[in-house]
Amino acid sequence: MRKIMSIAVAGAVAGASLTLATATQAAADQVPRCVKVREFFSQGGQRYVRLTNLCAQRPACYTIVIPHQADPQGRLPKGATKDVRYGTTAGPRALYVKNVAC
Repeated sequence: MRKIMSIAVAGAVAGASLTLATATQAAADQVPRCVKVREFFSQGGQRYVRLTNLCAQRPACYTIVIPHQADPQGRLPKGATKDVRYGTTAGPRALYVKNVAC
């Protein structure tokens, strides 16, 4: 009985330390969420997304996620708003914009 309890306690302690290590690593890998999508629009046969950098102290990097295509990447200067062209109206619409580390 004692042997079973000691194995259970050891397993619980090992699991808790693994969870803590994973949570610490995940917190360290987070990217600041500076890029904000204002709107998706089409103009003259081209698709655009209007992006704003909400971080006033640093530039922000982003990736525009488009199905079945290479994802365009870019960088916004601090505090800037920019219209980014990412394709034509014949191609698929972007799904979302992901913040990435610069």
